[in-house]
Amino acid sequence: MPMVTVSISPLQAADIRQAVDDGSYASSSEVVREALRLWDTARKMGAPIEGCDGAVANGRCVADMFADHEAERRSA
Repeated sequence: MPMVTVSISPLQAADIRQAVDDGSYASSSEVVREALRLWDTARKMGAPIEGCDGAVANGRCVADMFADHEAERRSA
């Protein structure tokens, strides 16, 4: 699998570590892969990538989609 190096904020790194530590994900790579899948889905749907401030396509943005996804994961 190709490797890519990216920079993330300390808060993002802590959130990823927390998701792995609490058992939500098996590894940090799994967290990032899922985030990229959600981003790709949002991009293909035309949802704004930057967030939910201002008007958004179909009333949805990436943050909304991610919140829905996380709620579904927690209820399963």
